[in-house]
Parts: sequence; C-alpha cells; structure tokens
Amino acid sequence: MTRPLVTVSTLTVLKNSNRILKNPLPFHNENFEKHGHTFMVNIGLGGSKVVFTRDAETVKHILQKNHKNYNKSALQTKDLAKYIGQGLLTSNGDFWRVHRRMVQPAFHKKKLEGLLGVMHTSIIGELNSILAGVAQDIFPVMGNLAFQVVAQSLFSAENLREKMGVLQHITTINQQMLIKEMRQPYLQWWFCLKGDIKKHLNLAEQSRELLDGIIQERINSNKEKDDLLDMLLKARYEDGTSMPRRQLIDEVLILFTAGHETTANTLSFTLFLLAKHPEIQEKVFNEVGKVHFSEENSIAILGQLVYTKQCIEESMRLYPPVYIIDRVSLDKDTIQGNNFEKGTVWLMSLYELHRDKDFWEEPDSFIPERFNTANEKEYADYFFPFGAGPRMCVGNNFAMYEMIMVIAEIIKKFKITTSRQEVAIQPLISLKPKDVSLVFTNRAL
Repeated sequence: MTRPLVTVSTLTVLKNSNRILKNPLPFHNENFEKHGHTFMVNIGLGGSKVVFTRDAETVKHILQKNHKNYNKSALQTKDLAKYIGQGLLTSNGDFWRVHRRMVQPAFHKKKLEGLLGVMHTSIIGELNSILAGVAQDIFPVMGNLAFQVVAQSLFSAENLREKMGVLQHITTINQQMLIKEMRQPYLQWWFCLKGDIKKHLNLAEQSRELLDGIIQERINSNKEKDDLLDMLLKARYEDGTSMPRRQLIDEVLILFTAGHETTANTLSFTLFLLAKHPEIQEKVFNEVGKVHFSEENSIAILGQLVYTKQCIEESMRLYPPVYIIDRVSLDKDTIQGNNFEKGTVWLMSLYELHRDKDFWEEPDSFIPERFNTANEKEYADYFFPFGAGPRMCVGNNFAMYEMIMVIAEIIKKFKITTSRQEVAIQPLISLKPKDVSLVFTNRAL
C-alpha cells in the first residue's frame, strides 16, 4: 500500500528561512532522510504546496515518459524570464518547440566543429590569468574563461571584454536578487516596496541594450562570421520570416547566462576534485600530456580523452550545475501510487539523486571509473547532468567539448594541489562553488 506523502508545514519553512536562503540543500536532505524520496512542502499562507522528489522513477516519468503533461513552472517562465528574457530556457509549449527547432542547428556537432578553433584560442588566452605557485580562487578565472568562450563563439570579436564584463556583472547581481525572491516569496511585497525589483529589471534592460548594440554592429558590417550569431540571424520560421530583434536578444542573453555559468561551475569543481586526488590527476595527465589540439584534429582528440571526460562526468554527478529541476503538471497524474492534481509543482533534486546510495557505490567519493562506457545504459536511468527528455540542454555538446579542452590544457601545463578538505557550495540558480583555493605548479617540460 502506498504511503501518503508527508507535508512539511509553512511554520517549519519559516523557522528555517535563514538557512534556506543561504543554502537549502541541508534542509532538503533532512526532509528526504526523514520523510522518504518524495515529500510535500507548504510554502505559503494560501496553502500552496510544492512536491520535492529524488526518486529516479518519478524523475524519469516527469522528464521523459510523460513529459507532455509537464511544463516548466512559473519559477522559470515568469520569475527567471523577467530578468533574462523569454527564450529556450524560460518558455513552454509551441513557443518553445518553434524556437528549439530554430536554435538546435547551431549546436549540431558538425557546426560545432567549426567553432572548436575559436574555442581553443579563447581557452589558451584566458589560462594566462592562472598564477603559478600561489593559492588562487579558481572560480573567477573559470567564470571569465567560460564567458569569453561563449562571447567569442557567439560574436567572433576581439574587442568585447569590457562589454562582456558589464553583462557578466549584471547577470550575477540579478541572479542574487532572483534567489531572494524564490526562497522568500512571502517578502515579495517588501522587495517591490523598496524598489529592488524595479532596480534589477532596469539592469536587465541595460544588458539587452548592450547586446542590441553588438547585434546591430554585426548587421551593419554586412560580414558573415559563421559563428552562433550568424546562425541565429539566418534562422527562419516556417513562413520564412526571421526572429524578431527582441526575441533574438533574449535567446542570446539566455545563451550567455546558461552557457557560461554551468560550465564555470563544473570546471571549478572538477579542478578541486583533481587537486584532492593526485593519483587521478596523474591518470588524466598521462592521457592528455601528448595531445595537441588544432582545427584539423580537435574532434578526433576530444574523442580520445575518455578518462578526462569521465572525471568531468563524475564531477557533475557530485556537483550537478542544475541541482534542481522544476515542472508543473498540465493535468492530473498518478505517480508511484499517489494521485496528484493538475497544477502540481514539482522540484526534482538531482543533487540528492546523484548521491543516492541505492544507485551509487560510495556515493560521496570521487570515482571517475564508474562512468566507464560499459555502464552507460545503467547509469542513464539516474544520471541527468544536462537534464533529460526533449528539454535536455541544447548546448550539452558545446559545454562538454569546452570542458574537456580546458581540463586537458590545464593539466598539461600545471600540477594542482589544495589545502582545502572540502569545497563550499553556493546553490543559486545553478550550483556554484565558493572559494575554490588551488595552487598551480608549472610542470617540468
């Protein structure tokens, strides 16, 4: 007989509001351990409830088996969209399907081959900011690197660093505001009264104006660069019309936000884990030490770096950049014997699922070998680093190519160590590391 789901009260949420605002993951874990793989949370005085789950079958049901019954919730389509626009990440239904078809070709593997040279040049240039022989927080370095890779791949321009710095700053502070809104919805009236919402919406508009200027410069130049912006400018709806300027800006803004942040997070976590496990780091060095990327052989080299990829996958298991996935049901549904009404909001914890001891041996340990390709079909049922189903991240190949290149070039050049026993985490829109202090020592040539 199916056990009714436990509901965590509004009072309990309010009592824990400060720690939830800082880091909700311990609160989630306590309730999962106490109430099982799925439980409800009463988040408002009006009785609105959210269902939390780390159950693998439930996640597969919502994202894959019955995905047509689930849309992204207002957390993304309304709250996040007001800051980064209405595009692939923040839309649903026919609007999403149409724009997915338009954007998808830009991330086809054949198209990405042409961007690998630009990607590699950007990576090499940014690695000059790594300081040898001193402790350095690597997260800002990886953030700048990932941002520049996206900027160069989108715009193929050399003079955008200052503008990209402004865009990166706005993205960061708007995200911090959004987190306050999401985790303290009962204070929405106060944020509006103080003018916080208006201030950050104005900043979002500044970022759009900045991108609009860059796009107009490209159009005025009458030059084709064969970069991602060119592909988006050439994309057409079924009636032959091009994407409206506002929509184009929103799609570019979303590519920046999603494209650089999750990559920077994963690279920082991966470098920390390699620093903590020198024997694994040396295995990576033995694999990457003799490879040299060029425009002619980059795809072939990437395919050879199997163990490097496994290290990145294991890092994304332990620290999934998208640690929570939200959905809302379009109609009633029955899951694991429980009936759920239309409009039920789900929050699926990939952070918890990726550490579930029912699926992972030594779930808190860094063991890249568990991602041996022979096990791929097995872990595909409970490993979702880029999401799953039709809404899997459109840029997953772009991100993986970039991350393998970065790790390969860093480990070829440096031996990495750290005095930190653990890395602090900062769950915002994505799962960020906090103060990843590493020491890079030049390897002898």
